[in-house]
Amino acid sequence: MNSKEQKIQNFDPNGVGDSSGGLFGLPFTVEESEVVIIPMPWEVTVSYSAGTAQGPQAIKDASPQLDLFEPSIKDAWKLGVAMEEISVEWAATSEALRDKAEAYINWLEAGSPEVGRGEFEHLPTEVTAKGEELLAWLKQKALAYLEQGKLVGVLGGDHSTPLGLMHALAEKHEEYGILQVDAHADLRDAYEGFEFSHASIMFNALKLPQVKKLVQVGIRDICQAEAELAEQSNGRVTIFYDATLKENMYAGDSWKKECKKIIAQLPQKVYISFDIDGLDPKLCPATGTPVPGGLEFEQAVYLIKQLVKSGREIIGFDLCEVAPGESEWNGNVGARMLMKLVNWMAVSQQRLEAQF
Repeated sequence: MNSKEQKIQNFDPNGVGDSSGGLFGLPFTVEESEVVIIPMPWEVTVSYSAGTAQGPQAIKDASPQLDLFEPSIKDAWKLGVAMEEISVEWAATSEALRDKAEAYINWLEAGSPEVGRGEFEHLPTEVTAKGEELLAWLKQKALAYLEQGKLVGVLGGDHSTPLGLMHALAEKHEEYGILQVDAHADLRDAYEGFEFSHASIMFNALKLPQVKKLVQVGIRDICQAEAELAEQSNGRVTIFYDATLKENMYAGDSWKKECKKIIAQLPQKVYISFDIDGLDPKLCPATGTPVPGGLEFEQAVYLIKQLVKSGREIIGFDLCEVAPGESEWNGNVGARMLMKLVNWMAVSQQRLEAQF
């Protein structure tokens, strides 16, 4: 009997959550787990409220209180899920650059006066260089796990963080689509001068030729250039605006019908990019750029379940923009969404058995 089997035999999934254990209070190591979560404590380019760099720790701290029983998935907790240690080095780099970037953004918002130009003119280049370094670091780490046959998720940080995982998956798959749940389109080219901005993640993802389709759901904050990029993409980008989804449902359509239309746009292999601000802000009040409207928690989970039920394969995911705020609520909701993403990704790859 190996170590994982022994831990499964000795673990009580009905017991009190072990705050000294791993993610969700589970006893597994990264080596024993089929799903590895890579935390990314990075938020250099956030343009409104900060705090998402502490998202991974907030979610881990909240996660042991969750019950592990998943009614429609048999023995989900036995899969083996673990989160890497949060990188102290990247957290420190993010904090140092964030202080500079905040002063730079304030300078931009003041109309870029001559005073300060010498201090700030090279900052975007410095931040972009670190962003490239972060991308390469995550890509290498993710590829190493994928080569071991593990499934990988990224836990941000701001929404710029998962690009390295998307690059790693592009080396393992000839083509895939992205299902993005988000309040924002994130299709800006180098927002505020930052190439790897949180507002540019999907613009950068589309540079990968393996990304054949981008389907955005819940969008309710978008600029003219982003809308035009989608319109001129020859169908590569499809936006399901939150307002349109709601109007269709006010007119009598069901959420099931809307989900069917969303999923029909996606290819067989799907990466899920889940920005927590895609949900109603009451579920994520501390997130960096909250916007009224959005999905309810169970609406989002239903969409993911229907995606899996359709036979699509979830090849990876990220969960970003969770910030701890002043209570455990944000981490609590983030932990619950993380568990759903982990379990349904595993079901989609036949590593867990579900009843729909």
